[in-house]
Amino acid sequence: MTATADETRGTPHGTAPVPLSVLDLVTVGAGRTATDALRTSVDIARLAESRGYHRYWVAEHHSMPGVASSSPAVILAHLAAHTTRIRLGSGGVMLPNHAPLVIAEQFGTLEAMAPGRVDLGLGRAPGTDGATAAALRRTERLNEGADDFPQQLAELIRFLDDDFPDGHPYRRIHAVPGPIQATSPGGVQSPHRPPVWLLGSSGFSARLAGSLGLPFAFAHHFSAQNTVPALDLYRESFRPSAVLDEPYALIGVSALATDDENEARRQVRAAALNMVRLRTGRPGLVPSPEEAEAYPFSPMEQEFIDSWNANVIHGTVDEVRSGLDDLHKRTGADELMITSHAHAGDLRLRSYELIADAYGLPND
Repeated sequence: MTATADETRGTPHGTAPVPLSVLDLVTVGAGRTATDALRTSVDIARLAESRGYHRYWVAEHHSMPGVASSSPAVILAHLAAHTTRIRLGSGGVMLPNHAPLVIAEQFGTLEAMAPGRVDLGLGRAPGTDGATAAALRRTERLNEGADDFPQQLAELIRFLDDDFPDGHPYRRIHAVPGPIQATSPGGVQSPHRPPVWLLGSSGFSARLAGSLGLPFAFAHHFSAQNTVPALDLYRESFRPSAVLDEPYALIGVSALATDDENEARRQVRAAALNMVRLRTGRPGLVPSPEEAEAYPFSPMEQEFIDSWNANVIHGTVDEVRSGLDDLHKRTGADELMITSHAHAGDLRLRSYELIADAYGLPND
């Protein structure tokens, strides 16, 4: 059994050209705690639900003090308890870090908690550095997990659907909770489980998602140069399936709208400093704008900052809306998933509110 296209596609609200969604990295700013960040996530999820954002995803990362989303399933269970309508999901679970049966059980449990509104987005990267990935996987052969991704994916889907064929060694193993039995008014029962998405920042998952007829999410926010080629490859590779009749692609985009244009510049520069430290093996909490202003960037670091921030849509709400509209036109994405990075949680919350206002999203 597979998910339906209706669960994938959203209905645009207001003047947004496509559905708008939220990607939350549960960022922790300097001087704040993971508890603070998780409380902000609840606030953003509630805002997103009330303002008509289509879905809310969290991403798996490890050994990064400034990113408190190491356990997506736990966070999603918490968010499910504080929301009632918005779709919740992983953007994504890094499948090579886990046994497929474990993920099937975790997301089967989430589906039982929040029937009909859970997405399972899957990636093949570790979501961390090599040493941490080795600790997660209990092996030094890290490429093996990525290379085995198609096989792991097939196994996971079998567990989710509870349909291993006769003679398979896992035929008598069941992921519990399994497919939810939803009874129609006519008494017909049909199984239901979370729709599977493939995530990527290159062509591998784009091609695989297309060949399997699955929805695809591309990480434009950190691999902007590959966005259009990957989306083209996905669409060219697409084969209709029980899930989708035609390709459906969302892109993750980094965007921050503020009431004051200069504040957006300051926040984005601080977030970029955080990336500099992460890329040079010095991960930490997201620095404050004041710390970033005082930081002595080397010429190489400044070059990285300029390149990174060129792909962050930021400024006043009018500037951000213009940037999002332009990105949609350039990519033809079916959905925009916005991730807002700022040192303070209230600024992230305000950014999503401003963007909702700019597109005339509902205010329930």
